[in-house]
Amino acid sequence: MSGWWAYLEERTCQQVDADVLRDRRLLAVRTVWEALRPLGVGLHEAERVVHARYEALGDRVQRTPPDPLDLASLAARVAALPGRVAAVEAFWDGDTVHDWFVLLVAVMDCPDGESHLATVYHRPDGSPPGAAAAKAGRALAGHLGVPFHFASPDVPDDEAPRWRTVRRSAEGPCAQSDG
Repeated sequence: MSGWWAYLEERTCQQVDADVLRDRRLLAVRTVWEALRPLGVGLHEAERVVHARYEALGDRVQRTPPDPLDLASLAARVAALPGRVAAVEAFWDGDTVHDWFVLLVAVMDCPDGESHLATVYHRPDGSPPGAAAAKAGRALAGHLGVPFHFASPDVPDDEAPRWRTVRRSAEGPCAQSDG
C-alpha cells in the first residue's frame, strides 16, 4: 500500500474508506489529494492511495452496478426523453480513474442535443466496451428506426467524428432560406 496513507489523519482515513466502501472513487481521490497536496502529493499519487484502499477493502466495497445495456432498459430510457431521437451514437471517452470507456447517447432532433443512455466500462468478465456498446446501440437504433453511429468501435479515439459532424459533411453546406 502507498506510504502516503500513514500521513492522513484518522478522520480523513475514515472518510476515504467510507467513500471507497460506497464505490465513490472520485470523492475518495479528492479527499486524499486535498489532504496531501500540502505535502506535494499530486493527483496521480492520490489515485494510487485510493486504489490501494479498494484492494485492501476488497469484497466489502459495494460496487456500483454497470448501466444496463439490454434493449428493454435502453428503450425505457429513450421513452422518458422529451422530444424525438434522430440517432443513437456511441463514442469513446476516458479519464485517469476508469481509463477508456464508451458513452451511449440518444442524439435528439427536438430539442437539439443529446441524452446519456449508458456508460460502458471495461469489465473483466464481459465484452470489451466498444463491442458491448456497439451491440446495444445497434439493437436500440434498429428498434427506434434511426441510424446508429460509432466512428471507432475497435480502437479508443476521443477525437473520432461525431454523428452530427458526419451528417453535416454528407449534407454539404446549409442552404439558407429567406422564409
